[in-house]
Amino acid sequence: MRDLGAGFGYLIKGQRWVGRHGRWFGFGLLPGLITLVLYAGALVGLGYGADDLVDWATPFADDWSSPWLGLLRNTLTVLVFGFGLFLAVITFTAVTLLVGQPFYESLSEQVDRAEGGEVPESGLPLWRELWISARDSVRILVRVGLYSVLLFALGFIPVVGQTVVPVLGFCVTGYFLAEELTAVALQRRGMVLRDRLALLRGRRLLTLGFGVPLGLAFLVPFVAVFLMPGAVAGATLLARELVAPDEDEDEDDAPTPYTLDKD
Repeated sequence: MRDLGAGFGYLIKGQRWVGRHGRWFGFGLLPGLITLVLYAGALVGLGYGADDLVDWATPFADDWSSPWLGLLRNTLTVLVFGFGLFLAVITFTAVTLLVGQPFYESLSEQVDRAEGGEVPESGLPLWRELWISARDSVRILVRVGLYSVLLFALGFIPVVGQTVVPVLGFCVTGYFLAEELTAVALQRRGMVLRDRLALLRGRRLLTLGFGVPLGLAFLVPFVAVFLMPGAVAGATLLARELVAPDEDEDEDDAPTPYTLDKD
C-alpha cells in the first residue's frame, strides 16, 4: 500500500515542480489550451448539429405522431451529444500529448536535467516521434475501449455493477493515463509500448496511485489543462523511479533509440 501513497506523491511533486518553474508551467499550458479550444469548437458544432444528424438518421420516424417523434429524436440527440462528450473526455489527454509533443519533450528533459544524471534523447526526427506517439495512443485507446465494453456489460450485474465496476473503471482509466504520461519520458529512453506496459505492471500500485487521482481530476477538461504541465513533470519523476533499478546495468544492455523503430 505504500506504493499508492508514493504514486500520489509523484503527482504532487510534479505540480510543485512546475510551480517553482513558472516559465515551464506557462510553456506546458499551451498544448492543453490549444486542444481545449479545438474540443470546445467541436462540441459546440455537435450541439448545434446533433438534431439535424438525428433527423437525417431517422427518416423512418417522419410520419410518427406526437409525442413519439419528439421523444425518439430528443432522446437520440441527447445520446449523440453525450457520446461526443464522452469521447472528448477519454481522448483529451492523448490528443493534448500529440499536439504538445515538442512542448512536453522539452519539459520532461528539463525535469530530468534538474534532477541530475543523464538526460536521455530519442535521437529521432520530430515526424517520427509524432507518428510513434499517435500510433501508441491509438493502441491505448483500443485497449481502453475493450475494457469499457467489458465494464459496461458488467455494470448490469446488480450491486456489483453499481459499486465494484465504477471503481474498476477509474483504475483502468488511471492506469492507462499514467502510461500515456510516462511515455513522454520512457520513449526518450528507447522503450516501446510493450515494454512500458510491462514496466508499469511491475509497479501497479505505484502506477494507480499516480494515475487514478489524476484521472478523476481530468474528468473536467478545463482542470486538465492546468494540471497537465505538472502531470508531465510528475510522470517524468515517476519514470525515473521505474527505470532506476536498470541505471547501473551495462550500457550495451540498455534500450536504445533504435528500439522505437523496431515495433
